[in-house]
Amino acid sequence: MFKVSQDWKTAYPGAAAGVLVMRNVGNPTQHPGLDRWITECEGELRARLGSSDRAALKALPAIQAYAAYYRGYKKTYHVQLQLESVALKGKGIPRSPALVAAMVTAELKNLLLTAGHDLAAIQPPVTLTVATGGEGYQLLSGHEQRLQAGDMMMADAQGIISSVLYGPDRRTRITPDTRHVLFAVYAPPGIGEPAVAQHLEDLRAAVLLFAPEAEVEGLDVCS
Repeated sequence: MFKVSQDWKTAYPGAAAGVLVMRNVGNPTQHPGLDRWITECEGELRARLGSSDRAALKALPAIQAYAAYYRGYKKTYHVQLQLESVALKGKGIPRSPALVAAMVTAELKNLLLTAGHDLAAIQPPVTLTVATGGEGYQLLSGHEQRLQAGDMMMADAQGIISSVLYGPDRRTRITPDTRHVLFAVYAPPGIGEPAVAQHLEDLRAAVLLFAPEAEVEGLDVCS
């Protein structure tokens, strides 16, 4: 299901990545158990970081690792901006749909970049590699995007499903009908395999709050 190219290993020594595959998940519009967990995570973020400023958030080790990656493309790590919104400005994390809410909350809890996909739309294997700059795919918005050379990306047998700079694709997007899901995590140097594994475990536990019958088909981490 998950393969890692030698190009990625050569281009990003010290980086890590991982995938979590779950079946029979469901994707409700709301769930009280998930709502409580999201509220707890918001509270923890505000208690830990609410008295900080933007400079302090930028100094967090995980944010620094991603910032170094994005800086090479003159971009800002979008999870940092979401963290500012929740921790410093008191804005809430969207509660719906459940799969996306769980993913976004885990992202903010651990600050690790994550993409979600409908497993039924994926044609294995999923390969982690590096863009040459000639590839393109359709974003969630429907916009056709050309990749930048060197960007980490994942592709299945049909085409690109996500990249670090531009996020997940439209073809394999999570929908209200999603029953089997694949979550993918990109971690630049400075994060490490243990953090990726813990993040995926947190995400697994969050999904089980609203889909207790879900089955974990795979949880793989590589570097």
